[in-house]
Amino acid sequence: MGSTVPSPDANQRRRLLDSLGREDPEHPDVSLTHESGWSISAFPSGLIVFENVETGEGPWHMRSVPAARTLELWDALAVGKHVELVSLPWVDGHGT
Repeated sequence: MGSTVPSPDANQRRRLLDSLGREDPEHPDVSLTHESGWSISAFPSGLIVFENVETGEGPWHMRSVPAARTLELWDALAVGKHVELVSLPWVDGHGT
């Protein structure tokens, strides 16, 4: 519902992902944004979107991503591994 948690720990990220689609049906995605501007948004369908909201790089997406994998990607983003994330097999666009 538009709330922000600065520097969420692994447990908070897990709870955020578990809340997908339950909190606000009109805005069913949850996202993690690094201070560099890179973000990964997750949707109940398993769609994830990776982009840099500050530089305009992306968006790229993957479909049918299991929650455990989304958490791994969020963990990488949380510690600033966006270079490694960019090299993954993303597909252009938001996936919608």
